[in-house]
Amino acid sequence: MSIKVDIFFTPGCSQCERTHENLREIARAFGGQNVVWRDINLLDEVDYAVELGVLTPPAIAIDGELIFARLPSAAQLRQELERRLEQKQV
Repeated sequence: MSIKVDIFFTPGCSQCERTHENLREIARAFGGQNVVWRDINLLDEVDYAVELGVLTPPAIAIDGELIFARLPSAAQLRQELERRLEQKQV
């Protein structure tokens, strides 16, 4: 069973662009069968963002739950994904 990671961004967000690709690479390292990454333009899916409690981009939700209201460090994201994958294997 895979983990679904949604990253919320807005076009032109410099902070989003700077760290976005690095975080995506961390998710890819776990394999597409384990982590599914989805880029979400906040303006296109504002209702979903509000439902999760996203107030400002960039933000990351995992399995439909807002986990990082601000972009995490690479280590924080890696640790959270590892923890969730271990839980799913149990």
